[in-house]
Amino acid sequence: MSLEGKTLFITGASRGIGLAIGERCARDGANVVIAAKTAEPHPKLEGTIYTAAEAIEKAGGKALPLVVDIRDEANVEEAVAKAAQHFGGIDAVINNASAIFPMSTKDTPVKRWDLMHQVNARGTYLVTQKCLPHLEQSSNPHILALSPPLDMQVKWFAPHVAYTSAKYGMSLCILGWSGEFKGKIAANAIWPRTAVATAAIANVLAGEEAFKNCRKPDILADTAWHVLNKPAAEFTGNFLIDDSFLVSEGVTNLDQYSVSPGEELLPDFFVPDNPPAPPGVKIMDIQLTH
Repeated sequence: MSLEGKTLFITGASRGIGLAIGERCARDGANVVIAAKTAEPHPKLEGTIYTAAEAIEKAGGKALPLVVDIRDEANVEEAVAKAAQHFGGIDAVINNASAIFPMSTKDTPVKRWDLMHQVNARGTYLVTQKCLPHLEQSSNPHILALSPPLDMQVKWFAPHVAYTSAKYGMSLCILGWSGEFKGKIAANAIWPRTAVATAAIANVLAGEEAFKNCRKPDILADTAWHVLNKPAAEFTGNFLIDDSFLVSEGVTNLDQYSVSPGEELLPDFFVPDNPPAPPGVKIMDIQLTH
């Protein structure tokens, strides 16, 4: 199993989960296209496309940092063309970029609704559509989204209709593509059982003090790596919860992913009752909320 020489187009890869996926694949010698907006240092967000490129190269891969706003069709078309020309093709698209504003209907301005749907659902559709001609030429093409299982329970929608519908929009794309491209291009989604120590937790949801009850982005990086090594013609249409999938792949030490091993873990949004947490995983009896 190796992604050596494979080219991955990763949205939102300047930091967090997207960067972690890029670094993990770079250890195989993969080519990583860092498609993100941050070219200049941000006061509240760590990393730029250029610092991410340095990390990818240090890990053993080749990097192409591109300033990309996935809401802009012309920008996406240009970035995809540059990536394919630079590396000779695209083998996988990882739809990681996401906007979050988990608030009630009365507290969610329409501009926030627009942003979340433009980035999450529309952005996933747009980036994947533009990558399709190159995926069709790959020997093992994958579409991957960081989006939840379609667990249609009121409890996931009631607290934040706008955010939930935007994230589920990404998952609906995966569901459809798994059928549309069956036998040719894999389409899968991965999702964390627990909160992950990223800027979203620090700045939007719970604050950095909650990091001790989170897992590292590495757990999703390893999850993505295992998925991208699967045969695209056979492994498709899966909505995978990170820890359960990794256990099924033979990973026995889940503590390695905890920021503070031994601490109870904060549950993420949208995690269905099945599959249950693997043995030994301690989940806090509260729900992540705004």
